[in-house]
Amino acid sequence: MLPPPESVRVSTARVACDGASDIPGGAALGHPRVWIEIDEKGYADCGYCDRRFILIGGPADKGTGTGTGH
Repeated sequence: MLPPPESVRVSTARVACDGASDIPGGAALGHPRVWIEIDEKGYADCGYCDRRFILIGGPADKGTGTGTGH
């Protein structure tokens, strides 16, 4: 069984994801950088790696996940 996708709490409604920002070796192991807009639900998922970005203080923020910005 696969582990659930990573959730990252962020402080802005527009975030970038390259799938490898925390991986040694960088973007060569990730995917093309994409910009993602968080909508009124308070979260958005990356279409490449399924990483979920949750807006701090938004409707989906339950105080879990990692990070404070991306």
